[in-house]
Formats: sequence, structure tokens, C-alpha cells
Amino acid sequence: MGNICRSPTAQAVFEHLVATQGLHEQIRVDSAGTHAYHVGEQPDTRSQDAARERGIDMSGQRARRVSMDDFERFDYVLAMDKSNYNDLKRLASPAQRKRIFLFMEFASEMGVREVPDPYYGGSHGFERVLNLVESASEGLLLHIKKTHLSGTKRI
Repeated sequence: MGNICRSPTAQAVFEHLVATQGLHEQIRVDSAGTHAYHVGEQPDTRSQDAARERGIDMSGQRARRVSMDDFERFDYVLAMDKSNYNDLKRLASPAQRKRIFLFMEFASEMGVREVPDPYYGGSHGFERVLNLVESASEGLLLHIKKTHLSGTKRI
């Protein structure tokens, strides 16, 4: 929503995973919010602290709002929850809507459809977000490898 908790965490985790597999030249990752509450701000310090505990640095990120270009620049536009999913669907053209997914669709084994917003909770919420995002990131990367990376296509 505001691009300071879930989305930047997902960006950092996925970038880390992509880099460890040597795919950073082929896969471009970014995050954005559906609202402009925190544009230009760093991710929430609690998100950064939780990620840092797992060896992931997200301090270089700055919040931004989704732009119409995002629907053309990226093959996958991922929403953390149904509310943001619906907001993205409203913004996108009919042809672009096929690029929008709930992030947890790539981690069906977790039995969760949405990544909960940890903003108003304690530190355990940020750990939960990391667990969910790590699982979805692994599933998404596996999907991308199977679907797109048989050659050298850039995603």
C-alpha cells in the first residue's frame, strides 16, 4: 500500500534470491505502493531490522507509487493482498491485467492467500512477512525459470 513494509521486503528478498542464483542480469526487480503515503522514504526500520537478521539489506530502497509504465515494464505485477490486487486491476488496462497476481499464488503450500500488513503489530509480524515472502519468492523464481529462462530472455 505505502511501499514501506511488505513490498520492499519482497523486493529485497527476491533480489537476494535472484543474485544468489546468478540471475541478476536477466531479472529486474522493483517495488511500489498503490498509495503515495510514504513516497521517497526508506522501508520501515522494523522491516529493515528483520531482513538484516537474515542477511538482506534493503536500506537503499525508497518508496514510490505504482506508475502506469510499471504495467508495461514488468511481466509480473504482484500484490500482497486482495485490496491492493483490486487497486492494481483498476489501474491496468484490460490487456495488462494478465500480469497482475497475488504474490502468495506462488507459495500455495503455505495455505495463505495474502501477506498480512505488519505495520501495526509487533516484531513477530515482520518475521511472518519474511517467512511468507521467502516462500513466495522461491515459488516465483521457479515459475520464472520454467516459463521464461530457457533462453536468455530478460524479465
